[in-house]
Parts: sequence; structure tokens; C-alpha cells
Amino acid sequence: MLIQSSLEAADPGNAMKRTIIRKSNELCIKKVRYDLATYQRIVCVGAGKSSAHMARTLEEILGQYLGSGMVIVKDGYGIPTQKIRVVEANHPIPDSRGSRATKQILKIVKGLTQKDLLIVLLSGGASSLLCAPAPGLTLQDKRRTTNLLLRCGATIHELNTVRKHLSLVKGGLLAQSTSAKILTLIMSDVLEDVLPTIGSGPTVPDPTTFTEAKEILENYQIWEKIPTRVRNHLEQGICGSIPETWKSKTRPPSRSHSIVLANNQTAIDGMAKEAKRLGLRPCILETPLQGEAKDLGAILGAMAKDIREFGNPVRSPACLIVGGEPTVTVTGTGKGGRAQECVLAAAQELAGLTNVIVAGFGTDGTDGPTEVAGALVDEKTVQRAKKKGLSIENSLEKHDSYTLFKKIGGHITTGPTKTNVNDIYIILALS
Repeated sequence: MLIQSSLEAADPGNAMKRTIIRKSNELCIKKVRYDLATYQRIVCVGAGKSSAHMARTLEEILGQYLGSGMVIVKDGYGIPTQKIRVVEANHPIPDSRGSRATKQILKIVKGLTQKDLLIVLLSGGASSLLCAPAPGLTLQDKRRTTNLLLRCGATIHELNTVRKHLSLVKGGLLAQSTSAKILTLIMSDVLEDVLPTIGSGPTVPDPTTFTEAKEILENYQIWEKIPTRVRNHLEQGICGSIPETWKSKTRPPSRSHSIVLANNQTAIDGMAKEAKRLGLRPCILETPLQGEAKDLGAILGAMAKDIREFGNPVRSPACLIVGGEPTVTVTGTGKGGRAQECVLAAAQELAGLTNVIVAGFGTDGTDGPTEVAGALVDEKTVQRAKKKGLSIENSLEKHDSYTLFKKIGGHITTGPTKTNVNDIYIILALS
């Protein structure tokens, strides 16, 4: 019930209907008004795990005023639509289907004029799905670079800083390719809703630089491992031979508006409301979880002890909720995800704590390269692992949390959820 309530709160269809109002030919979105009858064409493009559901809702809202369009979603996240074509592609490593669809989107966008309105739908996963390598680079170059960054534990901001400087669409370049008026509707999977980072900011000015992209790759010691063409491209950008991403000083963004429809806090608030209805004391942590997953898991385990033993920061029956986006620096060959690894690390702290559960899940329904959303642990998790001859310490060292939970139980499985607004972590301390 708690998980379901958070997903319903952050459902893209619900979020769009709460935020977007159409009365006849007037569209109102958070005090921004559009006279739909004044546009020659209204076209929709987009990418992300929620974009198909956003597209279908947009079709319902705009009705006859909407022309055509295309959105790119992760495999398994497509749904039937009437006017907007939905293309499935691979995530998080881009593939040729995403690249071909992105080229088609670019063609659509470039064909628009000042008399047209372009509606861009963005949600988590857009950076991988909306993929058009810059001239001189190949899809394989981007795949190799993305994979290295994912495995070294780079943050989403760092990952997207690099990707923006290898792209034809990211870092505001999609907006730069058209003279149409632009409305970007966003389901945010980035903490604090940093617009240039969400989906790598295809329609907003970008503050990052080629120099920063190189520094990130050097800091993670993968500069020499990335493809030679990528290194040459970034060096040329640093020297000024290749234009930077869109900077706010180079072109005023007045013709473009970006609206965040829902975010991590939306899902957390929905869960807290349900917790209160169930007779629990909800407590929302303001500081999100960021950092290495297993280190954060140990902190969650220690917090569970404090709640049970001292009633700090909330007394039982308690439901402590925190959002976040931990990272995993992969050194082994195991299978897992950040939510599974985080809560597995918390399990080591729960021995002897009765009626306490620590859980974590990705709101998109997938945690890392697995089919599960996350996992939960309690006081018996360590014991169950030992009975199976498994070591939690060894699983954490190999980043093999999925395999352990598969053998002892504890996985949270939701399937595709329509939404993607980061992870949620919960400590339940019942009476």
C-alpha cells in the first residue's frame, strides 16, 4: 500500500491533469497561457520512461489541436497512442533504435517554424534514449563511454555533463535546432529538479563545459579508457574548434518554458499521506541519500536502531521516508542495483531489532540492470542468508545483491510503473 500510494501520487497522467488545464482553445500551465488557435502546428516529441503515458494524456488534453509527434521509451514501457508515435529502445546503454528515432525527432523539430508550438515531454531515462552522436562520433563511442561512467559510480550530473558534450540534441541543442515556441513538460528524476541535468537538458541553456567533461573522465581515471574519437572530440571542444552547448548568453530563452509536473517529493508526500492513514507516524528526511549505496545502507541501519531504541527522530509505529539516488562503484562481476545494495548493507545493522523493516525501490520499477524495483530486509535477513550458505559481506563486495535476494527472498517487484522520480527508501518500525 505504501509503495502503491507513492507511485499513484507520481503517476504522469495524474500529474499532467493536476497541472494542465484546457478551456476551449486556451491552455493554462502554472500561470503560463497558450492560445492554441494561434499556432499553425502543435507537435510533440520526447523521451523517457514516462513519455508514452505523458503522450497519451497530452492527446486527451489537447484533442483536435494536437498534430503528430514521436516519443522514445525504454523497452517494455510503450503503450498505444493515437497521434504520437511511440518507439521503444534500450536503456541505460543507448542502441541503434534510439539513435534512429532521435534523428527522426531532429528532422521533425527542424521542420517547425515560428508559427508552431513544440511540446517536449521529458522523464527519467531520456538521456540514454534521446541519443544523437555529435559529428565524428559513433553510437559505439557513446555506448562505451556511458558504460564506463555508469560502472565507476559517476553521479547523474557528472554522467550527463559528459553526454551533453558528445551530442547533437543534449545541452539545449534540440531547442537551438528550431525556431518554434517550446513547452517542455517534465517528470523529474533529478534531485532538486536541476533542469540542465534532467534528460541532459535538451531544451534549456547548459552551464557545463567541455573542460568539465574532461575533468570528470580524468577524476574517475577513465580518460585513457574511453574511445580515441571521444577524447579528440572533447579536446577540440576545449580548444574552441567545436561549438559549446547552448549558453544562456548566446540566445535568450524567452520562447521556451519548462514545467516540472512531479518529482521525488511528490512520491514521498503520497507515501507519507498513506502512512498516516494506516496509523503510522510519517517522518520525511529533508536531506536526500547521495553517495555510495552500501555506505548509505549502513546509515539507514543505524537510523533504524535509533528509532527502535530511542524514538529518534520518530517514535514507533514509525514510517521514516527519504528520497535519493545512491551510486555504485562496480568492482566485481555480480548483478544488482543501487536500491538492492543499499538495503542489503542495512541488513547487517538490524539483528535483534524486532518489527523493523528497511526497504528501497526505484520508482520506475527497475533497479539497475535487473527486472526488480528494489528489496526489503529485516532482522532475519542475515540469518536467512547464512542458512543458504551466503555471505552478505561477500555479496556487497562483489556487488551481487540481486543474486542473494533471489535466493533468500526480499525482492520488491512492481513491473513498469509509468513513472520515474528517483528512489525511495523506507524504515518501518512497528509497535
